[in-house]
Amino acid sequence: MRRNDREAAYTAFVLARQDHLRRMALALCGDWHDADDLLQTALIKLYAAWSRVAKDGNPEAYVRRILVHANIDAHRTRQRGVRTVSLDSGAEVPGRERLGSDEQSALIEAVQSLPEVQRKLVVPRHWLGLDVRETARELNLAEGTVKSHSSRGLAALQLALGDQQVV
Repeated sequence: MRRNDREAAYTAFVLARQDHLRRMALALCGDWHDADDLLQTALIKLYAAWSRVAKDGNPEAYVRRILVHANIDAHRTRQRGVRTVSLDSGAEVPGRERLGSDEQSALIEAVQSLPEVQRKLVVPRHWLGLDVRETARELNLAEGTVKSHSSRGLAALQLALGDQQVV
C-alpha cells in the first residue's frame, strides 16, 4: 500500500471512530483533559504502526489495547492518590441514551470509585461489552483474573448504586 493510501485509510478510521475512542478514554481515566491526552497518545502510536495494524484488519482492538496500556502507564507515573471526578450532566458517555442524567452521574461516580484494577477490567468487560477472552487478551491478563476482578468490581458497583441497575 502506498503512503498516500495508508494515510487516507488512517485518516478515515480516525474520523469515523474518534468520538467513540474519546468516550472510551474518558471511561478509563475519568477526566476529559486526560482522556484527550490519552487518545492523542493512542492515535500517535496507531499511526506509527498503521501499516501492520491495517493488514491485521482490526485497528479498533489495537487502539483499545493502546488506550488501556497508555492509561496504566500514565497512572504509574502520577501520584498514587485516587482521583474521583464528577462529570456534568452534559458529558457524552457510552450508554447515555439508556440512563437518565442522575443515573448516569451515579454510575460514573461509582465506576471512578472502584480500585484501579477493577475499573480497568469493568470498563472494557461490561461497559464496552468485550467478552472475558477479549478483555484478557487486551490487558494481557489471565482469564481467571479478569473474571475475579470484574466480579468484585460489579459487586462493588451494586453496593454503591443500591437498587439501580448495574452496567
